[in-house]
Amino acid sequence: MSHKPYSLRILSEAEDFFAVEELQRIVWPGNETEVIPAHLLISAVKHGGICIGAYMTVEDDDKGKLVGFVFGLPAFYHTPDGPRLMHYSHMLGVHPDHRSEGLGFLLKRAQWQMVRKQGIDRITWTYDPLLSRNAHLNIAKLGAVCNTYHIDYYGILRDGLNAGTPTDRFEVDWWVHSQRVNRRLSRQVRQPLDLAHYLAAGAEIINPSGLRPDGLTYPGEIRFPFEISELSRPPEEYPGILLVEIPSDFSQIKQLDLDLAMEWRMHCRQIFPLLFQHGYFVTDFIYLKEFPSRSMYVLSHGEHTL
Repeated sequence: MSHKPYSLRILSEAEDFFAVEELQRIVWPGNETEVIPAHLLISAVKHGGICIGAYMTVEDDDKGKLVGFVFGLPAFYHTPDGPRLMHYSHMLGVHPDHRSEGLGFLLKRAQWQMVRKQGIDRITWTYDPLLSRNAHLNIAKLGAVCNTYHIDYYGILRDGLNAGTPTDRFEVDWWVHSQRVNRRLSRQVRQPLDLAHYLAAGAEIINPSGLRPDGLTYPGEIRFPFEISELSRPPEEYPGILLVEIPSDFSQIKQLDLDLAMEWRMHCRQIFPLLFQHGYFVTDFIYLKEFPSRSMYVLSHGEHTL
């Protein structure tokens, strides 16, 4: 993690939100219509929303330069006892020059602290399940879990990061008071489980990828360890843990081979909705750095695993 001098601030002034507006144009270039305008950010924050900015120290500027932000607002979800309040985290953005420096984690932890003070116990957001960097932050580092897959959630997006493929999304749950989340957000060092741990526990990769001569990974054959058409199976007949592989750099695949990117998108559509329907949750994420790098979701069966 970088040791650059950053500071986090709760944003409340109009000039702060104009800076957020400008940063969106840098993080998601190419489509002005998808930028959240400052006036909407102001209105949301004045009525229960939260926007936190990360600033880098700049000489001769007391305020510094905005290099990251997280924005969310109150929302409701339905329970058997009626509607319940939650926080919907709509946007997390970090300047391209300041990624891989831990800012996303720091911003989300600050958001977690603020939402706890509001007395809310659940935060949700969406992200592209094929983006390994985002998965590592959201699942492995923050402790969010997922059993919801949305097909083409936003429809067509034209910004530089999302254009070209359907906007399928995971919708994750971040249970603010859970041990899972508190362990990950504590300042004590936590040793994550790696692929060797899961394989030793009997987990199987149900879609091991292949490597093309040009270095791009392609989706492998899907091998479900149970009959997917049978939904009324006893819980003990399901493997406790499954591993699902995704490309370690989906953005590179989109740039070099859009057809392969679409193949990966359709591949995930075949896997995750069915596994979620059968009672699986995404509970961890593995990233192997050695060449060729590999990325895998860990799925556990049943809510008792949460």
